[in-house]
Amino acid sequence: MSTGPLSPSSRTDALARMTQGELDVLVVGGGVVGAGAALDAVTRGLTTAIVEARDWASGTSSRSSKLIHGGLRYLEMLDFGLVRQALSERGLLMERLAPHLVRPVPFLYPLTHRAWERPYVGSGILLYDLMARVSPESRGMPWHRHLTRRHALRMAPCLRKASFTGAVQYWDAQVDDARHTMTVVRTAASYGALAANRLRIKGFLRAGERVTGATAIDVETGAEMTIRAQQVINATGVWTDDTQALADTRGQFHVRASKGIHLVVPRDRLQSSTGLILRAEKSVLFVIPWGRHWIIGTTDTDWNLDKAHPAATAKDIDYLLEHVNSVLSQPLRREDVEGVYAGLRPLLSGESDSTSKLSREHVVGHPVPGLVMIAGGKYTTYRVMAADAVDEAVRGMDGKVPDSCTERVPLVGAAGYPVLWNQRHQLAASAGLHVARIEHLLHRYGDAITDLLDLVRADPRLAEPLPRADDYLAVEILYAVTHEGARHLDDVLARRTRISIEAWDRGLEAASVAASLIAEPLSWDDAQVASEIEHYRLRVRAERDSQNQPDDAAADAVRLGAPEILPIIP
Repeated sequence: MSTGPLSPSSRTDALARMTQGELDVLVVGGGVVGAGAALDAVTRGLTTAIVEARDWASGTSSRSSKLIHGGLRYLEMLDFGLVRQALSERGLLMERLAPHLVRPVPFLYPLTHRAWERPYVGSGILLYDLMARVSPESRGMPWHRHLTRRHALRMAPCLRKASFTGAVQYWDAQVDDARHTMTVVRTAASYGALAANRLRIKGFLRAGERVTGATAIDVETGAEMTIRAQQVINATGVWTDDTQALADTRGQFHVRASKGIHLVVPRDRLQSSTGLILRAEKSVLFVIPWGRHWIIGTTDTDWNLDKAHPAATAKDIDYLLEHVNSVLSQPLRREDVEGVYAGLRPLLSGESDSTSKLSREHVVGHPVPGLVMIAGGKYTTYRVMAADAVDEAVRGMDGKVPDSCTERVPLVGAAGYPVLWNQRHQLAASAGLHVARIEHLLHRYGDAITDLLDLVRADPRLAEPLPRADDYLAVEILYAVTHEGARHLDDVLARRTRISIEAWDRGLEAASVAASLIAEPLSWDDAQVASEIEHYRLRVRAERDSQNQPDDAAADAVRLGAPEILPIIP
């Protein structure tokens, strides 16, 4: 394995090599399932390429609740297979595949009814923990515990005493979803997969009924290209039906989009040493620790508008505030909200009128020879979904192909992480950084931290924090372009970092500094720098304005006032 970067030059090289000969597998879609499929295919020895129309994880895979979990509500629905599978994957990610990115997080489940609720909830969480113990990697997770109201209030003083009678605490895990997805792509590339974002599929190649590849447009240059492959895997999530239509074939299944929004508030607004999980009418509501912030979500409503930029409305925000405030002693206000983001879940269409009741199971289909479709599922089980998709693709190939081995393939940054974590004080001393900075970098980059520290040693100015976003250092902005595939300012501020939702000004002041850092490796002139900054400013304004609209249609119209960024092509 090479830890080679997703750099501008590696993208150029990948684009050139994709058109040379025939690949075994072409993966369309750069979300977590597509990334997982590319990693699964290349580690079986298949020549593989992955393409994404926008940025890695720019859709659903950057806008989740940031949880790696079995899903207590699926247990209540008696979907034991999904929960068991997800808990096994949770253990693998924490212990072997991505310990630098996936970490345990505690949750408090307040009880509101006396007598019956504690045994009901307690037995469910007991089963949850027991099912996790089937996986050896999950045996280090803390066991749940029952708490009196007094004990729960010591852990979460923010709770209103009269709102609950006691609590149960249990543990799950969390992840920065966009960073994890990008790391899966980078890991696939390190094993030889050809990876190119900002490459949009225009249509599929056909030989009779068989799909034999795709035509694509490089969004950065406008150049068209032809990519030939034995098998094409469509892993486009909520865009599944759209991509399926390019094959001019009737799909075996359809995907329905469900919108979920999340609020980001400062950590000091809620006094608690643990996350919270609360009941809502249709689903559950999470209050999730997130560094110096809390993430509060989510909603669950049908969405039939723009898929690239789902918009949160004033009604969505008020819904979350109303529900979380029902248990807080000091209610949150709109003014407390730092950031808001909206995402779409790809749910398999069914007979239910409620998106919360649609299946989170995944399905794989082969609607025509040469084209594999994968849809549904949940973030936590991406690796299993990817393996199933590649298994289906392999059935259409000649010759023996090995089974999936990704349960034994750590992601970039994972291998040396435990050692470097133990050595973090020495790293801090040698780098001249506070140990808290080193811990921050280790949790984001794992053993790839050595790349960033080398850059800082070469240019100490890169150790400076970003203005009004001082959780992040200048070196992280540069590294996002040179090693992590970022092509635009929006990619850096919204996905490689989380400045767009964590900063009070949503990254407006940091934008000009970030643009100046990444201009050189991306060969931007002054006009492109100015365009990138202006586009980001318009994006922030459109998002803020949309969040004051009364309904989805109005919010969508306002959000689309900031179109996709396009490079200035000479």
